[in-house]
Parts: sequence; C-alpha cells; structure tokens
Amino acid sequence: MMADEIAVVLGENGSSSSLNEPGMIVVFARTKGSWKKDREMPLVLDPAQGMKGMREKMAGIIEFMRSSRIVVTSSASGAPYFELEKARCAIWEISGKPQDFLSQVWADEEKEMAKERTSLQKREGSGIPVPLEKTPGTFYISIKEVQGKRPDISSKQVLQQFIQKGGFLILDIICTHVPPWIEVEAERRGYTLETEMVDNETTRVRLTTSASK
Repeated sequence: MMADEIAVVLGENGSSSSLNEPGMIVVFARTKGSWKKDREMPLVLDPAQGMKGMREKMAGIIEFMRSSRIVVTSSASGAPYFELEKARCAIWEISGKPQDFLSQVWADEEKEMAKERTSLQKREGSGIPVPLEKTPGTFYISIKEVQGKRPDISSKQVLQQFIQKGGFLILDIICTHVPPWIEVEAERRGYTLETEMVDNETTRVRLTTSASK
C-alpha cells in the first residue's frame, strides 16, 4: 500500500530542486488532509565518488524514504533517476514550493494507481501473460510460447506496457524474430538491445536498462 507521504528534493530557497544539486530530501506526511514536514536529510551527490559511491548514497536516501515511493524534483536524469526507478518510485518533475503542488501530486498519483489497477484487472481477465521475475530485477518471457498457445495475442499486448514502465534491470525475450516496435522502444528509452539466434526459428532478445550498468 502506498504511504501517505511524498519526498521532495528542496534547494536552499525552499523550492523543489534537482537531484544533482546540493539540497535536502524532505518527506512530507499527510494527516487529516494537510501536509506536514515529517523528516529530512541532506542531499549531496558528489560525482567524484564514482558510480559505486553514488549508488550507495542513493541506497541511503531510499532507505531514509522508507515506504514513501513518490518523489518530486525540479529535474531528474542520469544515475540518480535510474536508482529511484529501480526502487519503483514515481518521479514527478515540478518546479515550485511544496505547499503549491503536494495535494495535486497526491491526487494525480491516486488516479494513476487507479488506472493501473483497472488495467491489471483487464489483463488478468483477458489471460494475457506477463514476464516472470527469475531473479530480482531480471525478467523472462517466451513470446514464441505465448503465441503458440494464443495466436490472437500480439507481442505489443504482452510487453509494450511492461517495457514502457521500465521496472526491470534485464528482460529476456524468446521470439521468432525481433519485433520492430521493441527496437524503437529500446532506442527511445536508452535501453541496450542484444540479440542472439538460438536456432533458425528462435531468437533471444535481451533488453538492459541503464539502472543495471
């Protein structure tokens, strides 16, 4: 269940700031419809610490956030963004003071969750398979096997929403050929795409997100 909390990256002026700038991570909690500051911690991501140091720092931030999985920042990119995505955080890019956007972000996030629940119910009702998580962050699905049993189901129906959401590190797909739309999505989202011919009728496609690098 989503906690009634929103984490905001704040600069010295009290407005939302970038993850890549020194500031504070402030978690606001909703109590009886109003938002109050619950806890805060300094945010300093030093590129000189390297990728390992940055990931350790982001792990500390995510631990500090506890069950809060909504993050507001003025801009998010690069490794910090992907670490938050890996932790299944909803990231909102908004400029301004927290009191001006917290309630709206919460309302919009509730709408998004309602849409996801409806979409999941429809998918479950239609019997469309989803990728299986073999190890943490690594997923697998055989489109070849799915379409062998259900020729009426397209690769897009099975995978497009999953790939667009990006909640994985590695996705292995077994298919008869590489669907062109997957190549487009991979390029658009900066995923690494690797292919391997298993035999004359089988191709293995591996998508790797930037968060795993």
